[in-house]
Amino acid sequence: MTGPQDHKYWHSRGYLPHFDAPDLVQGITFRLWDALPEDVINHLAAELTEETDSVKRARYEQYLNAGYGACYLANERIGNLVEQALFHFDGQRYRLIAWVIMPNHVHVLVEIKSGHPLHRVIHSWKSYTASQANKILGRSGPFWFADYYDRYIRDELHLAHAIHYIHQNPVSAGLVDQPEQWPFSSARLLTVPE
Repeated sequence: MTGPQDHKYWHSRGYLPHFDAPDLVQGITFRLWDALPEDVINHLAAELTEETDSVKRARYEQYLNAGYGACYLANERIGNLVEQALFHFDGQRYRLIAWVIMPNHVHVLVEIKSGHPLHRVIHSWKSYTASQANKILGRSGPFWFADYYDRYIRDELHLAHAIHYIHQNPVSAGLVDQPEQWPFSSARLLTVPE
C-alpha cells in the first residue's frame, strides 16, 4: 500500500509531511522557535491523540494565539522585516495572496510558481529574517522553529475561508477589534482610508 508521501509532490524532513507542486495555492504557518514550549507541545500531543485533523489544527492555533514565547514578531522592526521578506519575491517566485504576522507566528497564503519549490521559498524567508532579526535584537541562536505547516487550497470556498481566517487571526487572538487594525496583515490593504 502506498501513502501520500509516495506521491512525487510529497516530501518530509522528518517532522511534518509537505505537499509541494507548482501553481498550487498553499496556506502556510511557521512559528518562532519558542512559540510552543516543550510542556505545551507534550500536553498538546497527549490531548490530541483521538481528535480529527481539524480539531487538532484548531487546538494548535489556540496555543499559538495564547502568545507563548518571546513574541519577537510584535516588535515593529521585526514585523516590518518579515513583511518585507514576504513582499520581496512576490510576482517572481510566488503570488502573495494574504498574510498576517502574529506576535509569535506567521500565516501566509501563496501560489508558488513553477521552478521555485515551496520549501526553498520558506527557507529564504526564514533564513534571511532570522539573521536580520537576531542582529536587530542583539541576540544569537535559533529564531524560527525548524519546520512549517502547509495545506493546499482545494477550491474557491476553501480559499475564501483561508483568507478570512488569516485576516481574523489578530481579532480571534484579542489583539485588535477589526482585522484592518493589525499592522502586519494584508487585511489593512483591503480598506481605503477616507
